[in-house]
Amino acid sequence: MDQPKEKSDSDETRLLTNLGHQAKSATTDGQKSDAPAEPESKSERIKGVGDTLNGRFVLEECLGFGGMGMVYKALDLRKLEASDRKPYIAIKVLNVQFRGHPKSLIALQREAKKAQSLAHPNIVTVYDFDRDGAMVYLTMELLSGRSLQNLLHDPDFKGLSFAEALPIITGMAKALAHAHERGFVHCDLKPANVFLTDTGDVKVIDFGIARVFRKSEEDLEATVFDPGSLGGMTPTYASAEMLEHRDPDPRDDIYALGCITYELLTGRHPFNRSPATQARGAGLKLQRPKDLGHRQWQALREALAFDREKRTLTVPQFLHGIAGQHHPESYVALAGGAIVITLLLVAAVANKWESMRHSGNITKVTEEPPVASMSAVPASEKAPQARESVAAVLASIPCSALTKSADGSGTLVQGYLAEDANLAQLKERLGAADGVNNLKLNVRQVNKDYCPVISALAPYWRSNQETGGATSIHTKGNNEKLIEGDSLIMNITTPGYDSYVNIDYYVLDGSVVHLVPSPRAKANQAPSNYTATIGSPGSWVVSKPFGSELIALLITPVPLFDNIRPEHESRAAYLQAIEQRLKEIVAKYGPERLSADFVQLTTSPKP
Repeated sequence: MDQPKEKSDSDETRLLTNLGHQAKSATTDGQKSDAPAEPESKSERIKGVGDTLNGRFVLEECLGFGGMGMVYKALDLRKLEASDRKPYIAIKVLNVQFRGHPKSLIALQREAKKAQSLAHPNIVTVYDFDRDGAMVYLTMELLSGRSLQNLLHDPDFKGLSFAEALPIITGMAKALAHAHERGFVHCDLKPANVFLTDTGDVKVIDFGIARVFRKSEEDLEATVFDPGSLGGMTPTYASAEMLEHRDPDPRDDIYALGCITYELLTGRHPFNRSPATQARGAGLKLQRPKDLGHRQWQALREALAFDREKRTLTVPQFLHGIAGQHHPESYVALAGGAIVITLLLVAAVANKWESMRHSGNITKVTEEPPVASMSAVPASEKAPQARESVAAVLASIPCSALTKSADGSGTLVQGYLAEDANLAQLKERLGAADGVNNLKLNVRQVNKDYCPVISALAPYWRSNQETGGATSIHTKGNNEKLIEGDSLIMNITTPGYDSYVNIDYYVLDGSVVHLVPSPRAKANQAPSNYTATIGSPGSWVVSKPFGSELIALLITPVPLFDNIRPEHESRAAYLQAIEQRLKEIVAKYGPERLSADFVQLTTSPKP
């Protein structure tokens, strides 16, 4: 099917004003806007080149227009007086149409605050916002170079080689990933909002209409002002969901990132500048760029999926795929020689969750205690004493994570228990507890060295089990007894709310290895009711010596820590840190937003 001719005007940000009509658009590349000028007030003239704002900023040059306003190069007289080597800054002044919007001042204040919270090497630095009479403006770093749009619209541009394009793609991706981790979607990513500096840096600019997709309880601003109410977007790069006015999602930015990546590699828009809804309706198909490998092509196609549910879930996943990364093996030797892990970070994740692959050699030092399974205690054998509740009995057992359930066949108590626990005494106490009939005890005993782990996560494991066990981690096929040469492949599920996944490997030498997140696999956000398979055949291979160790899955409603922790560290120090952090999360979000599960592995040599 022939594609429609390219339309350059679709690159412009469309902004709806409160007057009920669509304002003319403008770009950030110095192109003049053809929007009708608003008559100047006799009492107040619109300032421009040569004027000074608040007696401090001298507007020296107009750099271009954006969806929210005009950008100037300005001399900061205060910096000049202080003999600052870089006295120039950039100033964005609200344009006439946007100033007419009743929430324009709020919009600029929000943009300044958001941009300040998004401080990152690949995001333009925003300093502050202020006003001079009716003129409201934003101050930011002055960039020297040119926009990506200037490069792509050069008549001679036919596309970059993959090696030339990758640094630009990576810079954009890092900026978006940073914003998404903090709950923001750019909502108007396009070549005009990507700046290539003279020093070779990539800067994403104009988070002016960025909308929070993860609203915290503290974010009361969202009830006052939503930039989405301004209707700003660029149809050429907007996802179908944005054009349909659906709530923002990080995958909207991934669609735009895919469009720009395609342009960088081919010199043309993937759908010849048609909006996503039109391209979808016309049945337009992507053409594979030449010299693009299978892995990169697959990553690009998934990013450009019209359906959000089929689109790449996270920016890091896209970046790993488009870069075709097959990371070199990295060996981590932990103290005492208890574990040596070889991690190969390549993803095999079901349903488009975060890309992560781990391959390794695991050293184990102890044999797994057997699972205890005891049948009913006849009522006639119960001691004639005051009857405790089952909950009281379970709460009194140290180093345990146990729950009770009942059905028509009796009472089941199951979970985890220290290997040195007195099972006979536990059996007797539970058998005598109030309401227990036909007791069945099914517990997995763990090495006492894991008691601090079990104790720290037991409340969240219990609540997870008592509410149906939506959070789970287990080996593929529930095979927790692996032999030499087997691959470890884990399946996880998440609860019915957006969450953060934390997977830790607790080692008998007293250390902990962080699998997710880690310096190698930083992204760990998952949508509600999600299922993911982590690992693939040959990615994490079991070898001698053999024994058992514990893996814990912890689900949190927010990132567990602000920064990625070292790949491995002292277990005691880590547990102390997470116990304190979990108290803070519980105080703010409630205990019901945390859940945990364990898996204990036993390995043995080939028979």
